[in-house]
Amino acid sequence: MEWAMAETLKQPKFMKKAQVELAEIIGKGILIEEADVSRLPYLQCIIKETLRMHPSVPLLLPRRTEQDVELCDYIIPKGSQVLVNVWAIGRDSTFWDDPLVFKPERICPGFPLALRMVSVILGSLLNSFNWKLEADIEPKDLDMEEKFGITLGKAHPLRAIPFSL
Repeated sequence: MEWAMAETLKQPKFMKKAQVELAEIIGKGILIEEADVSRLPYLQCIIKETLRMHPSVPLLLPRRTEQDVELCDYIIPKGSQVLVNVWAIGRDSTFWDDPLVFKPERICPGFPLALRMVSVILGSLLNSFNWKLEADIEPKDLDMEEKFGITLGKAHPLRAIPFSL
């Protein structure tokens, strides 16, 4: 809470934008309730950006590697204790443009909507059709290779055939 207030006070344009959203959706000066939160995407962006820059727990709980792991040209031997520095990740220019700059707009406010839409679409597809693979492919032989990039996609597109229930 303190960090979010500090960031919006440091850059009043973000406070103003959140206040405009609150006034339009909730009404000026009205206390918000938990049920209102999902209707306030910009406020959620401010909170998530605050947590990126100022995580309440900068180091995650220690873990032990179950096998030797190669990561960024380093070998982490089996049984090593590993700590994830969330604070450093949130400030790493490898992952973030201008990582030391508070930018609520960098957080995708559409993620909760996207998650709901994927549920609606996938549920509708599964509920409306049976699906099968192309004739020459067995389920055990389905290519599950990943293609790494900005998003993680299938290396080879899925070809599925719908048929009536």
